[in-house]
Amino acid sequence: MSALAAETGAINLSQGFPGFPVSEDFKRILADTIHQNVHQYAPMQGLLTLREQIRQVVDQEYQRKIGAGDILITAGATQAIFTVVQALVNEGDEVLIIDPAYDCYRPAIDLVKAKAVHVSLDNELRLDVGAIEDALTPKTRMIIVNNPHNPTGTVFPKSQMDSLVGVLEKYPDCFILADEVYEFINFLGEPVSFNYYPQLFDRLICISSFGKTLHATGWKVGYLTAPDKIMKEILKVHQFLVFSVSHFAQSAIAEYLKIFDIKELAGFYRAKQEILSNSLSKSSLKLMPCSGTYFQVVDISGVTDMGDVDYAIWLTKEKGVATIPLSVFYTSQPFSNYLRLCFAKDEETLLKAGDILCQI
Repeated sequence: MSALAAETGAINLSQGFPGFPVSEDFKRILADTIHQNVHQYAPMQGLLTLREQIRQVVDQEYQRKIGAGDILITAGATQAIFTVVQALVNEGDEVLIIDPAYDCYRPAIDLVKAKAVHVSLDNELRLDVGAIEDALTPKTRMIIVNNPHNPTGTVFPKSQMDSLVGVLEKYPDCFILADEVYEFINFLGEPVSFNYYPQLFDRLICISSFGKTLHATGWKVGYLTAPDKIMKEILKVHQFLVFSVSHFAQSAIAEYLKIFDIKELAGFYRAKQEILSNSLSKSSLKLMPCSGTYFQVVDISGVTDMGDVDYAIWLTKEKGVATIPLSVFYTSQPFSNYLRLCFAKDEETLLKAGDILCQI
């Protein structure tokens, strides 16, 4: 869809990347960093200065104590997810995925000849804990939970997380891969991270993304946290997959985290979501609840009989607004009447897109 947007000159609300620059402070730190001795390999597990900053973030935001050895710097969250699956999942295992799902999960599972088991959100795009419990078996090696959730913009609330954790306690051999790259873009105002459940810490791997948190997706720097016995296995794959991550990027991020206020991130994106939703107030599109991430899902059933893929292509070519059809994130039982809009854009872009969509 981004390629089609570029081809047609459409406003691109499809691919999930910020349409605005990083902060001037971040640019200044990067410029200063380039002149330092940061151009050779970084340590395999990541710069200690950066891992110490992450350790402090986890302590401050989640009241969870971890060590620098429990942190691995990765070449983005996608590499982290791939590495974890390759390290911990074996042929014949089952891995539970919640649809609609980010598209990097399934290939990593297929490559180790494991079985991906898909469980859909319910018709209101909420977590279906009962269906998850029904799908878990003694063969379930891992469950992947993305919260806040891409592509729906849903945040599974604490009540649902409590229920899910209660179910997972019945399967002590099942690893939990928590894809929490939008962890700080949560509009609910309540704790929803797996980092709040100490009963799972011995089998929990949490994935985070500086690309999402610092508006710098092109840097491809993320990290994961895991206990020592799991980290040892993950490092065996990481060593021969990428070995280490950009030295200058790690150094600049470590410095920027000293002055960056993570707590402002949710409010920053909430304001952008409100700009988009207000601009669509007179549209025939139905806005689905958005409680986190930088994605807004809209129901197109009131404006067209087309499926979401065909409508997204038509909308791009004929009206000049590019979106993502939600059905492409499903393996089975796909919905065909939802589009995903990315609101990580400047105000002018959001208002212009809203004006166009209101004319449909």
